Amino acid sequence: MAIAHELIRELEREAETTRRVLERAPEENFTWRPHAKSMSLGQLAHHVATLPGMVAGIIAVDNFEVPSEFRQEEAKSREEILEGLSKSVAAAKEILSGMDDAQMAATWSLIRGGQSVFSLPRAEVCRSILLNHWYHHRGQLTVYLRLLDVPLPSVYGPTADENPFTYDASRR
Repeated sequence: MAIAHELIRELEREAETTRRVLERAPEENFTWRPHAKSMSLGQLAHHVATLPGMVAGIIAVDNFEVPSEFRQEEAKSREEILEGLSKSVAAAKEILSGMDDAQMAATWSLIRGGQSVFSLPRAEVCRSILLNHWYHHRGQLTVYLRLLDVPLPSVYGPTADENPFTYDASRR
């Protein structure tokens, strides 16, 4: 269970950061998109919120057949997004906590049209699809927020709007 434990610890840390980003998503701009080919802000925020639980559910089985068509839901409210994140992270933690190291080392496959797209150890899929994919979309979300002139929270360090390393005597 050591592999799952480490992934869960990272998931918990990153969920806090993700929540800070999602809290900034302005509801009045949920239908906005930076480009015709892009998801709307509401779709992207919903995807970021629900991705951990969705991916954990997919990797709980030995292979997953990619649906021929996928349409991302658009969130209706910030409350829906934040609730979705809490539920999604809880579901991912529950699924991962039930996996021992042998299950994490077992091969998992992504299938499309009956053909294998790729096969990797489940732990690598957790790292690349569950976590790195999540961070990628969270990064996209920060770009959306910047384009909408929304102040960005610190993610891994200071932003132009927030610096967690600056001493503020009034916060004592």
